Amino acid sequence: MRLRHSLSWMGALVLGSLVSGCGPEQDAPEASPSATMPQATATTEQAAVSTAGVTSHFNDWLKANGYEPAYNLVRADLSGGSYGGKASASDTVVNQPVIFIHGNSDKAIGTGSAGQSGWNASIEYFLSKGYKTSELYATTWGPASAAMSAYQYHSKTNVMKVRKFIEAVKAYTGAAKVDIIAHSMGVTLARKAILGGYATDALEGGQYYIGAPLTSSVDTFVGIAGANLGLTSCYQTGTTTYTCGNTNGLYPGYLTAFGVSGRSAYLDDLLAQKGFEGAYRYSIWSTVDEIVGYGGVVYGSYTSQIPGQTGEKRYSSTPYGHFNSKDLTGAVQWSMVKNHTIP
Repeated sequence: MRLRHSLSWMGALVLGSLVSGCGPEQDAPEASPSATMPQATATTEQAAVSTAGVTSHFNDWLKANGYEPAYNLVRADLSGGSYGGKASASDTVVNQPVIFIHGNSDKAIGTGSAGQSGWNASIEYFLSKGYKTSELYATTWGPASAAMSAYQYHSKTNVMKVRKFIEAVKAYTGAAKVDIIAHSMGVTLARKAILGGYATDALEGGQYYIGAPLTSSVDTFVGIAGANLGLTSCYQTGTTTYTCGNTNGLYPGYLTAFGVSGRSAYLDDLLAQKGFEGAYRYSIWSTVDEIVGYGGVVYGSYTSQIPGQTGEKRYSSTPYGHFNSKDLTGAVQWSMVKNHTIP
């Protein structure tokens, strides 16, 4: 597949940041990388923005249970590469664990680079509402590089990393169910990780089996600024980038007299079923999303809505663009997850 190397940073994000992703509700007014998080008690703000990685307890558990180094969930190669875990074996998990899945070029915990705000704001808000580090989890599924954004797609590596992280957090915490909050390309990655079944990646060995559906293991799924119907910008540029591929990318297809044809096979697979993401399914998105563009519309439908969703929070003015729909909506995310309500 040919790659268009002349993509600018913003152009690459437009094409790439949504494979996860990228309503009637109204607007609401460098530390060096390490594999473990210090065990000393931290303040809420410190814990929220820590770039040190998962706790030693979680790191050891991942190794003992075959997740490390097989799936590289710790991401010790990155500052801010992961987050979460118990301080010790006696650390209890009271709140239902929340798993955060970032978008293309982003990472678990932001460290100041443009487009890499991570889940800092959301984690800080959840901590302020009584959650602990042992109840909040994130890992980095991609290279965390804007220069590589056009090369990212729903690959076997990316899908399986998200899948195994969900499985690991549920098993580690002993929770009956988990909550999942995903942004941009992370939305469609997480949806397939939950749906399970078979997928095909010609660049990584062909057909592979993800596993049985995880629907019964997910209480609330929140998809922020996703591209569930594809991206109109991919139609304009064609399938010349991995991100816009018509097999595992965000290609929206083309409109015919009989409807949409030629959409990405990966997206069509997700669209063939509804309600599999969890017991409650919400979307948060904006009609002024600068990355999704075109008012969020793909062939007459809003691409960030999740088919069969329980509800949504829609914004129609700044500052709620692509990244702020994530970074400024911690209270909305918490309300959806904790109370199954939309503020």
